[in-house]
Amino acid sequence: MAVQKLKMASIIGRMNELDEVTLRCGQSEVFHPDNVLSFYSDTTPFVPIGEDNPYTAPLQKLSDACAKIGHPLSFEGAPDCNTEEEDRVLLEYAEAFSSYIEDCLKQKSDSEQKIQELDASLQELAHFTGMDVDLGKIPDCKFVQVRFGVLSKDSYNKLALYNDNPYMAFFPNSSDETSYWGAYFAPTEQIDEIDRIFSSLFFKRINLTGFSGTPEQTIESLLEQRRAAEALIRESDEKLKDYWQQEQKKCQLIFNHLKEKSIYFGIRHYGARYHESFVLTGWIPAKDEDGFRESLEPLESVEYSFENAEAQLEHSPPVRLKNPKLFRPFEFFVEMFGLPAYNEVDPTIFVGITYIMMFGIMFADLGQGLCVSLIGLYMWNKLRMRLGKILIPCGLSSAVFGFLFGSVFGFEHALNPVYHALFGLDDKPVEVMHPATTNLIIYAAVGIGVSLVLIAMLINIYSSIKKKRYGNALFGPNGLAGLLFYGSVVFGLGGQILMGWNVVTTPYVLCFIVFPLLLIFFQEVLSGIVEGHKHWQPASWGEYLTQSFFELFECLLSYMSNTMSFLRVGAFVLVHAGMMMVVFTLAEMSSGIGYLLVLVLGNIFVMALEALLAGIQVLRLEFYEMFSRFFDGNGRPFHPVSARQEQNQA
Repeated sequence: MAVQKLKMASIIGRMNELDEVTLRCGQSEVFHPDNVLSFYSDTTPFVPIGEDNPYTAPLQKLSDACAKIGHPLSFEGAPDCNTEEEDRVLLEYAEAFSSYIEDCLKQKSDSEQKIQELDASLQELAHFTGMDVDLGKIPDCKFVQVRFGVLSKDSYNKLALYNDNPYMAFFPNSSDETSYWGAYFAPTEQIDEIDRIFSSLFFKRINLTGFSGTPEQTIESLLEQRRAAEALIRESDEKLKDYWQQEQKKCQLIFNHLKEKSIYFGIRHYGARYHESFVLTGWIPAKDEDGFRESLEPLESVEYSFENAEAQLEHSPPVRLKNPKLFRPFEFFVEMFGLPAYNEVDPTIFVGITYIMMFGIMFADLGQGLCVSLIGLYMWNKLRMRLGKILIPCGLSSAVFGFLFGSVFGFEHALNPVYHALFGLDDKPVEVMHPATTNLIIYAAVGIGVSLVLIAMLINIYSSIKKKRYGNALFGPNGLAGLLFYGSVVFGLGGQILMGWNVVTTPYVLCFIVFPLLLIFFQEVLSGIVEGHKHWQPASWGEYLTQSFFELFECLLSYMSNTMSFLRVGAFVLVHAGMMMVVFTLAEMSSGIGYLLVLVLGNIFVMALEALLAGIQVLRLEFYEMFSRFFDGNGRPFHPVSARQEQNQA
């Protein structure tokens, strides 16, 4: 239960070498940058380095250009690229590539827009074929105006109401089920009045100005223009295809270079400028110090120093958990609650052991446990779900306790021959539903809870001493005083009830129950004295005593509720046996294939439901009954700048 040892790296150098420093820090893949201004009490001489990332725009241009032609780019890592000349080449290539793509796409887009306009004109002109009129000469008419358009048949019939007006005549040329397409004519001096009347009849005008020749000749001309536009689209597509085939590898390489440089450029924002120099601060694993030194050694103006993270706890060093491979999957649960601080105990191994054990007890079935392990194996190998790696040992634990309880897919006596062959027993060693065994399971569950609570208190004492919180270690509800009180109550009552020991005497109560409670009651005052605080006395003793009374009362309730919460461990053992008993009862109501079908579906239902409930309930016990006693979870993760990690996340 530990976190990886880190060192704080302080780097100072001339501004002209900052790019090289950030590049080497990033390529080391072990440097976690931190805000340098937070390490100095007087930040007046420092100026934050806040330049815009010069690689953001070209990266966006490349990405957008490739996405528009159906070839989205993804980061694939990049070789070293660290000279100013190469920077210029990269930026120029991104500009040239995106410009060529945009030009081709604009040509294609303009042609597509042209085709849409031509199609609209062709559709309109198709209604006027057969008219022996030169459309180009119509605008030259001075005394007569012509209006082409479409009129609904209902409106056409209403023209009869205007028979007294010789100019209210509409000449149809084509029609469909609802409308007529044609034209009307009127003298120039009366055209406004005629337009108003036709507008009231919902006449929709079609503008045929700009065309020349007959409608048939105009249509042929438009079709020729359409074919030319289609040829431009094909030409654009061919140019894009050929250009991509030619530039694909180089474009991907340039994108990789730019992406890598953009990632490493982000390190600059954590630094600060001091006159003509820069200051950069971050964290590296202690084991990588030598390699990190070697990477910075060739830089002439750069000076650096390394300091153990333990000496910089006030700056909250980042945390990377370091656990054996078996327990590494359970870091997932720890991270859900919150990472430990750098000088805090890592609870991963404790979580792994207790979670596997309690899950196995609560979901004790040999057959179903093995199925859960196989499901977990599939979830991890195929779906890459972190939860799968947790289910594998949990399922094996369920199988072990299932063997102990004699349950195989709900068959409670299927393992009797095995017990007889191995141990000479005529029946399984644990009969879950037997009344005497039921009581034993409940007592055992409480015993497990008491043991885990005591262990959590011991961990808290160790963690508090490690963090130099001596008051909490000695006088806290989960410190030495709480351990003495809780252990004395459990030992006294347990010995009295179960063993008949008469240990709960007046001296016992005064020394091991009342005295620890007084220490807890005055924890804040005593902690201040022990830790040497100047203002250890409360501002108001009355308020302090009242507040301490309710806090102590809440503490006593938590001792009881936390202990009783572990009853669910034993309850789930009984629930599993009871649910499988129901499945077999339902199966026995059927026969043949129905019997097997009910057993299979019942096992699947019970396995899914119990695995879910047991997993949730055990996690609840971990978080609320144990984590809360010794774990704050206010650490921050160690995230070194790494192009490879960015590549894996892309």
